[in-house]
Amino acid sequence: MSHSVIVVFLLALAGFLIGGAYSTWKNNRVVAVALGVAAVLAVVGAVAWWK
Repeated sequence: MSHSVIVVFLLALAGFLIGGAYSTWKNNRVVAVALGVAAVLAVVGAVAWWK
């Protein structure tokens, strides 16, 4: 698997997690924060993998 595919996958995962955090913010803030943290980690992983 090339590095580009992994970076795109991680960024897509981050987008999915951000969407989940946004949609759960009104009902369960703890889960929303956890999803937000996971999204940040995915973006950091994508940036680290890209370099």
